[in-house]
Amino acid sequence: MPTLISILRDVADPRRGNAQRHELLDILVIALVASVCGAESCVDFAEFAVDREPLLREFLILENGLPSHDTFSRVFRLLDPQAFGQAFGAFLAELGAEGAGVLAIDGKTLRRSFDPAAGRSALHVVTAFGQRRGSASGNGRWRRRERDHGGPRAARHPGARWRAGHRRCHPRPGRYGAAGAGPGRDYLFALKANRPAMLAEVAAFFADPPEALAAHTTTEADHGRIETRHHRVTHCVDWIFGDRAEPGAPAMPGLATLACVIATRDGGPPSTRYYLSSARLAPQAFAAAVRAHWAIENSLHWVLDVTFDEDRARNRADNGPENLAILRRLALNILNTALPEMPVSRKRKRAGWSDNFARSIIGQMR
Repeated sequence: MPTLISILRDVADPRRGNAQRHELLDILVIALVASVCGAESCVDFAEFAVDREPLLREFLILENGLPSHDTFSRVFRLLDPQAFGQAFGAFLAELGAEGAGVLAIDGKTLRRSFDPAAGRSALHVVTAFGQRRGSASGNGRWRRRERDHGGPRAARHPGARWRAGHRRCHPRPGRYGAAGAGPGRDYLFALKANRPAMLAEVAAFFADPPEALAAHTTTEADHGRIETRHHRVTHCVDWIFGDRAEPGAPAMPGLATLACVIATRDGGPPSTRYYLSSARLAPQAFAAAVRAHWAIENSLHWVLDVTFDEDRARNRADNGPENLAILRRLALNILNTALPEMPVSRKRKRAGWSDNFARSIIGQMR
């Protein structure tokens, strides 16, 4: 694993003096391999190391033996999440995780990470997900006051063609311009109720447009239901920048398209959503971008909750929750990109059962 090891070697060790008995590199690699093989917690990492020591010694020296679960816990509490996240990003660059396609940005709450004694609410983590490759491409922490606008600042990906943010439009979305728009990049944001006047005006526009709008309808039959989506777009956007939309409303840099999708399932009541984009979208392209964003729910959040049991992770102290969230996403990317092609849950089980299968996954971390 020369590439991964060289990247993790650059992570600064937060420990001092006698606390550095075990190499930081050994601790991080053991935790990552253990996570790939099904481990969920620092206790799991330590027990995995004991049970699979011969496998680990094939690529680690482990001069001072194996770390205890207290050592794993202390390291992940002290480790700088920004530095660890940078190593995460560097490894993704080696994998070629970035590229054209939709880069969906969305947040997820680690439900058990709250700490009443320290007065901290549950950690909110925002992740950028490369829909085409199926890789989590960035990770960052939401502080409580940043809950609706941490995404683009947490992960910047110059290779991405699209940024789909299925969350609320921040009161100062001009900050998105630097991160979300640029050469070869465009943003697509949902307009929701935290901008009530703007939402009302856009809804009124689509309810009674001044002229016929370009439209595209799709029908999907999946999961035992039929869903029909009617997409409409307009490139008439100048009117939204003014008091008619909302007093003091901010400019959306490069705004080129307003869009609306009305979805109906099995003849039930319709649901309507509105979007703003810097790209001049045809309705077909808008429909594809919106649907691609949902890959982050099905291929990332669902897998983290069901396969990695993230919702029940109880790490609470210091930087532990955030660093272990980064570790899980790194392990998921390794499993997603490693051959053979099979569900991530099966890969984790087989890697936990078989040294030979684990070796094949570890060998593809290069």
